[in-house]
Amino acid sequence: MSLDREWDSIRPDRSFRAANAGMSILRITLLFGSAAVALALIAVPVLDKQTRSSSRDPLTSGLDTMNTGSVGARATYTLRRSVLQPSPSSVCIIRADGQRSGDC
Repeated sequence: MSLDREWDSIRPDRSFRAANAGMSILRITLLFGSAAVALALIAVPVLDKQTRSSSRDPLTSGLDTMNTGSVGARATYTLRRSVLQPSPSSVCIIRADGQRSGDC
């Protein structure tokens, strides 16, 4: 018995199949894809929680939360809200001529 025949009796299929390689690539893709999805499902809520907690505190977020504005061409005024006012809902109205009303 020759060596080739012995090998064929043990392992008859020695040819390369493209289908086997395709399945391997598919398995690897599914493995890394599922890992990426799992990481995204864990990381997004954690990062969202961190950004929400840091945006609530104006001192650490670097955001200026004071609002100003003017309305109309005839009556120009500014609405001012400040942390220095007695209550958070206090509003100070400053007209164009400097007259102040509200909780200034």
